[in-house]
Amino acid sequence: MAQSEVIPSIQQQWDLVLNRLRAEVGEAAYRSWLKPLSLVTGSLVTGNGSFVRMAVPTRFMRDWVAGNYQDRIQALWLEETGASTQVEVVVLQPARPVPKPALINVKSTPEITPELKPESPTVNAPVITPQVAEVRKITAPLDPRFTFDNFVVGKPNELAYAAARRVADADAVPFNPLFLYGGVGLGKTHLMHAIAHQIRTAHPEKSVIYLSAEKFMYQFVRALRTKDTMSFKEEFRSVDVLMIDDVQFIGGREATQEEFFHTFNALVDQNRQVVISADKSPSDLEGVEERMKSRLGWGLVADIHPTTYELRLGILESKAEQLDVAIPQKVVEFLAHKITSNIRELEGALNRIVAHATLVGRSISLETTQEVLHDLLRSNDRRVTIEEIQKKVAEHFNIRVSDMHSSRRARAVARPRQIAMYLSKHLTSRSLPEIGRKFGGRDHTTVMHAVKKVDELKSGDPEFSEDIELLTRMLEN
Repeated sequence: MAQSEVIPSIQQQWDLVLNRLRAEVGEAAYRSWLKPLSLVTGSLVTGNGSFVRMAVPTRFMRDWVAGNYQDRIQALWLEETGASTQVEVVVLQPARPVPKPALINVKSTPEITPELKPESPTVNAPVITPQVAEVRKITAPLDPRFTFDNFVVGKPNELAYAAARRVADADAVPFNPLFLYGGVGLGKTHLMHAIAHQIRTAHPEKSVIYLSAEKFMYQFVRALRTKDTMSFKEEFRSVDVLMIDDVQFIGGREATQEEFFHTFNALVDQNRQVVISADKSPSDLEGVEERMKSRLGWGLVADIHPTTYELRLGILESKAEQLDVAIPQKVVEFLAHKITSNIRELEGALNRIVAHATLVGRSISLETTQEVLHDLLRSNDRRVTIEEIQKKVAEHFNIRVSDMHSSRRARAVARPRQIAMYLSKHLTSRSLPEIGRKFGGRDHTTVMHAVKKVDELKSGDPEFSEDIELLTRMLEN
């Protein structure tokens, strides 16, 4: 058989197989995974064994096609030709521009040779797809202030900091994923940005995507609308490091969760680093499927606790040093004591008093600080809950929280219960009936009696009065 007839014969056989596959998998899967396949080399199938090489543009596509369709392609080729056919799927990248070579005489070779450059199996350097420059068009901007050097480490965040440094500095993936969680404004985003900065500085050839979960969801929805999910998959499943901030926002969004689940698995399977942050631990995420919670807890889960007084002092002193402003120690201590909600609000308060001093020309003092921050200080006044009071009193007197709601009348239980009712009356804005309901559905007169009894004991027993004062300070600070 003439060689000029070999090429169309193999192509015709592939066309038959491809059409059957298209009917089996549907139009969407065909467009995403099978249409990009191109026949590169092959020997004519005539009843004896044969070999066929198929090409795709990226490693991710190669892995997907090989894992999901290769066996079926071989089976269909056998049905169409009656011969066993070995199918290989390879990666072929577009070649870099080179001087135009002499024309190839197609009739002289059985190979179909598109202008592609085959991936060399001997080269260990990873194929970065999409290119780093393209990835950086997708990623959210990184704040230049959020580096490891500017992160103040304390007991509440030391584990998260150490884990973030390990991920940023390691040549191999140390744990996958790294899952950071904690309340608003405690430093999760700072650590995420610091990791991205460090990797880009040390390994500029690596592709890093940092996005909020909302932006990830937006990109996915846009891909669905434009019917271009293939490009979306390529962008997110071919990077070296994927970082998703505030992943709790995908809760309840089934389609986005499904895509994130497969993206996560694809990257972990390829040993690519994944870093996630959220406001809760994986097991506590609401609206997230159990399989997703399980995957998110695979690696290292590091929580960032609420700040301590000492950490807030350190943060304020570090921030003042960055601003190159002298802040009186009394002001620093006052802010660290009063603003306990989160680091973001703490730094914002310091920025406000520094700006006021600069613009108005008044020196920074405790009085001007209270004046400038009056609204913020008022909103940060401690709001104690009845549940907190019950827990703290139970710990102090070594009883169970459930005893607060029980009908037990033993003095070892009844007295702490009365103290908790007394503190609930003085430290919360709840009415007496509301307080009674929180203590096992008791009547408001029971609460009134408890308050009166504690007042009497305070006036006659200095040691008892000190106990009440201590509990009050513990709850208010």
